[in-house]
This record gives sequence, structure tokens and C-alpha cells, in this order.
Amino acid sequence: MTIDTKDMLNSILESISRISYIKPEEIPEIDLYMDQVTTFMESHLSSSRRHEGDKILTKTMINNYAKNNLLPPPVKKKYSKEHLLMLTFIYYLKNILCINDIQTLLDPISENYFSGDGSMDMTELYNEIMNLELKQIEPLAKDVTKKYKLACSSFEHATEEEQDFLRKFSFICMLSFDVYVKKQVIEKIIDDMADNQPKDTKNKNSKK
Repeated sequence: MTIDTKDMLNSILESISRISYIKPEEIPEIDLYMDQVTTFMESHLSSSRRHEGDKILTKTMINNYAKNNLLPPPVKKKYSKEHLLMLTFIYYLKNILCINDIQTLLDPISENYFSGDGSMDMTELYNEIMNLELKQIEPLAKDVTKKYKLACSSFEHATEEEQDFLRKFSFICMLSFDVYVKKQVIEKIIDDMADNQPKDTKNKNSKK
């Protein structure tokens, strides 16, 4: 691990700053057809790809989300601004959660806020969540840097040739453990939410 701590922190901050998220004001006010939806999502979330050829969202994915009740169905084959905000939530959640867990989370969102008849609309809800997440950038960078420093101080008695790999391995393991613990917490909360859902909703989810 030859990158010094300062360069590593700058690299982390730069990487985090490049994470794409869709701003509500960027979404067209008119409803979109499927091809327009996939094009929009590809253009606004392209920097989140791991590999250049990776797809952000395909037609098949979106159809499956609607089929599995993760996404309200389109109206006359057109998707609204609310649909695109829901798709953004799904896009991020699907990387760590199973379909049933995402449905448990998003069912109340669809029912209470998608139509705009609740105490707030989807745009307000989305903005609140994104503002909370943006506030995590600095603490996240500090935490990753702390783990990096710990990794750099590990395996002091290994040979120089071994140290580079073993310290990278240590760094990855610490980051992975952090993700693992947080995923356990997330799943516990979702299980509690599912237990408190109305029986008809539970039955619907169990059939998926």
C-alpha cells in the first residue's frame, strides 16, 4: 500500500464526490416511455458503473420491478417523475437487499407518498433522504481513512513482498466487516417492519 494517507483521503473524497445521484429538478416534468426512462437513468448514474459495459437499469429489470410490486405500474406505458424517484431507491437498495426486503421498505412509500396525497410527496421525501446521505460523506471518508491507517500498520513482521498484499487484504476485510454488520442491522429492522405489516401485505410478500 504505497499511497500515503493524504493521497488516500483525497482519493476517497474524490471517489465519493463522483457518486451519482439524481436530483429531482433534473427529471423531466413530462412522463416518459420506457426507452426514455432507461436512457435517462443511464446518463445520470453512469459513473456508478463498476465496468464500462455494465447496465444501470434494463427494460426487463423495470418490468420485473412492476411485476413484483416494487414499482407502481406505468400509466398508459408512461413513467412519471415519481416512478423515476422510486427507481432510484430501488437501484441503490438492490445492491445489498433482496427483493422481498426492498418490497417491505417500499410498499409504505408507494402507498403513502407516491400519489402525493400524503403528508409529503415523493420529491420531498427523496430530497430529505438525499440530504441525510450527503451529510455522511465527511464521516465516511474519515472512517475509511482510519481503517486504511490501521491496515497500513498491520503485518509488521511480514516480508516487504507480503506486506503489500496482506495490508490490502486487511483493509478490504475491515471494510467488508463494516458492511456485514450494517447489513445485519438493516435486515433486523426490516424483519421488525415486516412483522408489523398488515396480514394481507405479509401474505402478498410471502408469495414473491
